[in-house]
Amino acid sequence: MRTPKILIPVLAVAALAAASPAFAADPTSAPTDTPVVGTAPPSQPEETDLVEGAPETAAPAPSDSTSSDDDLNAPTSKPSDKPDASTCSDGWYYYPTSKDKDYHKGVGAEQANYNGTSRTAKSTFVSEVSGTVGIAVSGELKVEGNAAVVKIEGKFGVNVSASLTAKIGNTISVDTPSRKTTYARYGVYRLKSYGYSQYTHLNCTKGAKKNVTIYTPHRIGWAIWEG
Repeated sequence: MRTPKILIPVLAVAALAAASPAFAADPTSAPTDTPVVGTAPPSQPEETDLVEGAPETAAPAPSDSTSSDDDLNAPTSKPSDKPDASTCSDGWYYYPTSKDKDYHKGVGAEQANYNGTSRTAKSTFVSEVSGTVGIAVSGELKVEGNAAVVKIEGKFGVNVSASLTAKIGNTISVDTPSRKTTYARYGVYRLKSYGYSQYTHLNCTKGAKKNVTIYTPHRIGWAIWEG
């Protein structure tokens, strides 16, 4: 248990709100789900496994050299010796396969308010900094971030973005029970999903799959919990 610290004054007596992360949506954010309030710290991305940022341009075609990577880049089916009437647009493509849940990426410092009274009190938190959160990946995303966003939206029927900005001055008020601390962190919730990058050749054969875990900005809001 961390040492309680008073960052926001107790303002009023009120009833305790119910349970899970709270979303106070910024007007510029993607559509949000029904707001809820949490009583446990929000799930965090596996930060050590992630690379923040997505490619701004698609990766070049796989090398034709004889390096040890050739087996990975080789087509999964051997081109026919006969002329093939069908042709494809060659290049890297991203294919989403499944999605997980939203993970919160905080912008600015975590805030906390301890209610030292014998009654439930109101805690008010204000975002003190502005920050932009983009895509984060683990694995080999070979396409532009916007291209992956389009595929994810089409596959799962969600609204995600290449980046979202959490702005300064957003406010949320929640109830803090007697002798409890309410913690708050403002930022961006990113949808975690899985998929793979794959190269398509002009003759429509495809290269090896490159697995990718990707976090795409989904909505702006607060993570609220008690301790």
